[in-house]
Amino acid sequence: MNTETRILEAAAALLVESPAGDISIRAVCEAAQVGAPTLYRLFEDKDALLAAVVDHGFEQYLASKRAAVPSEDPVRDLRDGWDSHVAFALAQPACYKLMYSPALAGRPEAAREAHRMLTSVIERIAVAGRLSVPVDRAAQMVMAANVGLALSLLYRPEVNQDPVLSDSMREAVIAAITTRAAAPDTAPSPATTLRTRLQQTPPPGFTPVEAALLHEWLGRLEKPTS
Repeated sequence: MNTETRILEAAAALLVESPAGDISIRAVCEAAQVGAPTLYRLFEDKDALLAAVVDHGFEQYLASKRAAVPSEDPVRDLRDGWDSHVAFALAQPACYKLMYSPALAGRPEAAREAHRMLTSVIERIAVAGRLSVPVDRAAQMVMAANVGLALSLLYRPEVNQDPVLSDSMREAVIAAITTRAAAPDTAPSPATTLRTRLQQTPPPGFTPVEAALLHEWLGRLEKPTS
C-alpha cells in the first residue's frame, strides 16, 4: 500500500469513528504514521484530503456503475440506479455524509461523475421519447430526491422506518419526469426528444454555429411544455 492510499484509508477509518463526521490532520497523520509535510505534499489542505477520501470511498461504487451494461429500458435502469445509490449510502454512511456535507468546500469528482452518469440515463429516456421535462431539470429532480432520501435515512432512521419509503419516492419522481400516455398534456416534449437526439448525433451538414443555434432554439421550445 502506497503512502497516499494509507493516508486515505486512515482518514476514512477516522471518519467512521467520528460522531460529528470531522477529523483532524494531526489524527490522520498519527493513524497513517506519516508526518504533516508528507500529507501536505499529497493534499493541498484539509478540504483536498476530504474530497480525495470521498473519491476513494466512492470508487468501487462508481466502478460497478461504469461496468453496468445498459438494458433496453432506460427507465428500469433509472430505477436500478436509484436503488444502488440508496444501498451505497446505507453501506457507507460516513463517506456518503461527507460527500454531501456543506462543510466540504470543494465538490469531489465522485459527485460530478455520479451526476454525469445519471444525466446519461436521463438522456436515453429522452431519446426514447418518454421524458416529459428537460433533461437537466429531470437529472436535478432525481438527484435531489435520491440524495435527500438517503440523507434522511442516515440522519433520521428512527422516523424513516417505512420499508417501502424509498420505492414510493422513486416511483413518484419517475412519474413526475416520464410519461407513457400519448395525451397532449402528458406527452413528452418533441423539442426535448429532438434536442437530446441531436446532442448524441449532430445533424449532418450543419456547421458548429448552426448546430449550436438549433440547440438553443430547441431549448427555448422546451420551456412552454415544462
